Amino acid sequence: MENKLFQQQVAIVSGAGKGIGYAIARQLAFQGASVVINDIDSDLAITASDKIKEEGGICEAFGGDISEIENIEGIVAFAVEKFGKLDILLANAGITTYGDFLEYQPASMQRLLQINLFGTFFLTQAATRQMVKQGHGGSILITSSVTGHAAHPFLAAYGMTKAGLDQLVKNLVIDLGPHKININTMVPGATLTERTLIEDPDYLEIWSRITPSGRPSTTDDIVNAALFLVSPASRQIMGQNLVIDGGWTSVGVPPY
Repeated sequence: MENKLFQQQVAIVSGAGKGIGYAIARQLAFQGASVVINDIDSDLAITASDKIKEEGGICEAFGGDISEIENIEGIVAFAVEKFGKLDILLANAGITTYGDFLEYQPASMQRLLQINLFGTFFLTQAATRQMVKQGHGGSILITSSVTGHAAHPFLAAYGMTKAGLDQLVKNLVIDLGPHKININTMVPGATLTERTLIEDPDYLEIWSRITPSGRPSTTDDIVNAALFLVSPASRQIMGQNLVIDGGWTSVGVPPY
């Protein structure tokens, strides 16, 4: 708890019960921020928040589907009620759906769009309204993906949503810039998490072989980029899509 870069800052991190979102929330708290963790699994959000508090961080949990308007408005109100303001939003919640393009089903598309695009758009809107009301600026970071920059098998729909988020932040500089709110996306590539290792036991070997840096990213790699983009050091960086992939999108070697 020695580094207090985010002292007196209040942050919301959605989709933070585990994985990248949790790692970001944890480091924000360790560096002085008061953090609200969201996850669609309320029990997971509470467990994650309790872990951070046990380690000395200031953290509260807000469980619920962040693609639903009542939860979107609720989490912003909750953060202000608990900590008095909102300075940082990390819109990390999202889902991945796989499927062959010729067989992909409307139900999968509807859920994907509801969470990845609708939820992120309106959570960003709600956070921005609060920051504008406060009048002292803020920082917003949205989690995208390299699948929005390079083709990946069975992820046409998912990649489309992530490309949409990249374009969203470019457009929003017009609306947010005058209010001293900077907005960007972080664009993770292959990353070692609990989920990726469970889904593919050969994940480390495959991505180490095809990634120019010789390894997939770790959650620490993503956290370091995320914290920079929401820190005071990045206030002049706006509408950018920061790729964190060890060079994979530069060579485009497919994972098959």
